[in-house]
Amino acid sequence: MNYAFETEEHARLRAEARRFAAREIAPNAHAWEEAEGFPRGLYGAMAEAGLLGLGYPEALGGGGGDLSHTLVAAEELILAGHSVGTVVGLGSHGIALPPILRAGTEEQRRRFVTPVVRGEAIAALAITEPGGGSDVASLSTRAVRDGDHYVLDGAKTFITSGTRADFVTTAVRTGAPGHGGVSLLVVPSDLPGFSVGRKLKKMGWWASDTAELHFTGCRVPVENLLGEEGSGFLIIAQNFAVERVLLAAQCVAIATLAYRETLGYVRERMAFGKRLTGFQVVRHKLAEMVTRITAARALTGLVIAEILRGESLSTAGLAAMAKNTATDMCLAVCDEAVQLHGGYGYMREYLVERLYRDARLYPIGGGTREIMNEIIAKTEGF
Repeated sequence: MNYAFETEEHARLRAEARRFAAREIAPNAHAWEEAEGFPRGLYGAMAEAGLLGLGYPEALGGGGGDLSHTLVAAEELILAGHSVGTVVGLGSHGIALPPILRAGTEEQRRRFVTPVVRGEAIAALAITEPGGGSDVASLSTRAVRDGDHYVLDGAKTFITSGTRADFVTTAVRTGAPGHGGVSLLVVPSDLPGFSVGRKLKKMGWWASDTAELHFTGCRVPVENLLGEEGSGFLIIAQNFAVERVLLAAQCVAIATLAYRETLGYVRERMAFGKRLTGFQVVRHKLAEMVTRITAARALTGLVIAEILRGESLSTAGLAAMAKNTATDMCLAVCDEAVQLHGGYGYMREYLVERLYRDARLYPIGGGTREIMNEIIAKTEGF
C-alpha cells in the first residue's frame, strides 16, 4: 500500500529505513517506551545510515531529497520500529529546522542545520504556551531588544525533545499584540536564563521526551533572529501545511501497523472451535479498517503531490482535510484493533495497546481538529 508518487528510489529508501528500524529500534522499542526515552547516540546512528538528514540540502550535510523521501522513511521507521515515540523524538528537527532553512542566513543555516542533520545536535521547536494552545497569535513570551541581544521572559509547554535539545527555534513577541508582533529566535539551551521546567508525563509517545521550558532574563544574540522582526507568524504558518501532512502520514503508518498486528492475531486466535477470521463480523471489521486506511493514504498522497508541485493555493485546506481524515481513521482503526484483541488488547505488552494511546494525540497536536475545520471553512469560502 504505497503512495502513488513512489519510484524505485523510494522503494530502496523504504528498504534501508526498514533495515535500520528492525536493527536499531524494534529490539529496544518496548524498553525505551517504558523508560520514557531512548539513547542520544541513536541520532548519530540514524545520521550514519543516511536517514536523519533526508530532505535537507547536501551542501549543509543533509541527504538531499524532498518531502516524499522524508515521509516514506518515517513510515517505515514506524512500521518496522514499533515505537512511535522514538520516531517522533528522532524527527523533532523536522519542525525546528524548516524555519531556519526558509528564513535564515547562510551562516545561520550552517551553524544550526548542519550539526543536527549530522546527528551531532538536537533541535526543537517551541511555539505553544501554557495559556495559549493553538492560538499562536496571542503568544506572550516577550523578547525585548537590548543592544546586540534580545532579553527573553516567558514559558513554553508541550515541547518535543525539550529536555535535551541543544537549541530551540522559539516563537516570541517582539512587537505589538497579534500576528504582526511575532518573531522567531534560535535559542541555545546552554544560555543563562534558559531552563527546563519539567519533563511531562504523557498518555502516549512515551519514548519521546516532552518538556516545559522557561526563559528568565535569557539574553539571546540578535544574530539568532530568523528573518525580520515581526515575520515570525508568516514563517510559522508556512511550516504548518507540511507539518500537518506529515502528521497525517504518521497516522496512516500507525493505523497500518495496528491493522497488521490485528490481522496476524485474528488469523491465529481460536474461538468456538475456529479461527477468528472464520467469523463474518471479524472479516467485516478488518475490511472497514483497511478501507479507511486506504482512503486516508490516498488523500494524504494527494496533498503531498500538491506540495511537491508547489501548488500552495489550496494546500492549507487540503492539509487540514488530510489531517482530520487521517486522525479520525487512526483513532477508529486502533480502537478496533484493541477490540479484536479482546483482553490482550488492554495489556501493555501488546503493541496495539500502545498504538491506541499514541493515536490520541493526533487530533490535538499540530493544530486541533476544530482549528482544522476552521481552516477548511475559510479555504472553502463559507
